Amino acid sequence: MIDFSRNHFDLLGLPARYRVDVDALDAAYRKLQTEVHPDRFAASSDAERRVALQASARVNEAYRALKDPVQRAQYLLSLNGVDAVGETDTQLPLDFLERQLERREEASDALANEDERALASLRDSVRAEAKDLEVELVRELDASRDFGKAKPRVRELTFLAKLADDIDAMAASLD
Repeated sequence: MIDFSRNHFDLLGLPARYRVDVDALDAAYRKLQTEVHPDRFAASSDAERRVALQASARVNEAYRALKDPVQRAQYLLSLNGVDAVGETDTQLPLDFLERQLERREEASDALANEDERALASLRDSVRAEAKDLEVELVRELDASRDFGKAKPRVRELTFLAKLADDIDAMAASLD
């Protein structure tokens, strides 16, 4: 069975860094799931089945957190004592916030006009900016290991991911 005290990276046998080998992550996940999946313990005692269910849930949690660039960045910061999404620290650069407010207004206008192309273009723009931030995070989290400097970038990435999801939801509502 798994050691529940291990962090997500250790659990999946991956180095604790932002850039992750997606193929290695997927392979580690599949391997662990075959070992702990509750179906393997169907004939076991109630206690063993419960532990298997908890282990499977823990493996799923680790996989989801490391698969998602935003969650992975937040988790890596938390492992290093930095809370990127604390409710008391909501500061973001004013120019960043203004740009996102403009994008939200553009998205609302596109939705009102049922302009799927404008929504898609806006979503692509947001995702491209997020990808650029991910490149910066590789430098800050992996190369220089400057977790404090990375914190604002992680907050911006979190904001952009939410905006992209909101734009996706708007586009889906037009279908």
